[in-house]
Amino acid sequence: MKVALVTGGGTGIGAAIARRLSADGYSVAVTGRRPGPIEDVAAEIGGLAVAADTGVETDAERAVQETVERFGGLDALVCNAGIGGEGSLRKLDPATWDEVIRTNLTGAFLMCRAAIDHLAERHGSVVTISSAAGLRASPESLAYCSSKAGLQMLTQCLAVDHGPEGVRVNCVAPGWVRTPMADEEMGALGERLGIGRDGAYDACTADIPLRRAASAEEVAATVAWLVSDDASYVNGAIVPVDGGHTPVDVATVTFGRVSA
Repeated sequence: MKVALVTGGGTGIGAAIARRLSADGYSVAVTGRRPGPIEDVAAEIGGLAVAADTGVETDAERAVQETVERFGGLDALVCNAGIGGEGSLRKLDPATWDEVIRTNLTGAFLMCRAAIDHLAERHGSVVTISSAAGLRASPESLAYCSSKAGLQMLTQCLAVDHGPEGVRVNCVAPGWVRTPMADEEMGALGERLGIGRDGAYDACTADIPLRRAASAEEVAATVAWLVSDDASYVNGAIVPVDGGHTPVDVATVTFGRVSA
């Protein structure tokens, strides 16, 4: 049986990935800072919960060690753990910058470093979860966008360095996904605009060709494909799962509204 380790696996995209990989036949370990959510997911799928802050070197090493000890090896690592962090250059607290970079970028580096020998032994793969915000700049999101852009380059560097060992490393870049974190952001935006959370989702996806946010399960399906043998020659790819968000030329969307 193949083995997967999913960081940030207690809620949202991470939990959906853990459930999908379990359904595909993997033994799955999930990490997170809060024991409760990851224990719930692990109990649901018959997996392993490891309470860990993967931006801390000893925690990253322990998460991999406990997974390998429990299941006998490692075939797939999904680096999903991440946090937000608002603020432009004048407003952003350096401590917030450090925390976002540590969690979103350094955490993936530490997990991959701890797991690489086990993955190479079984010709496994890594999938990092970045964001459309790593491909396009967003207002008041300096730390978040920078961390996600860095994660994409980390992915490609690892693909180059470890492809010769048979380890594939790819990245998924979701757009808006209906998760608890996005719901919180949309709730705050909807309150400011007086349109509610669903109205905020509608407003933020109005110029996305598919006109909606993704589900966490849709992102999980892409991850499941990338770690499968069906993607055996895909390496170093950045795969947007964004409904056509990133190709849109924002300077011309008004023409589309007029023609409609």
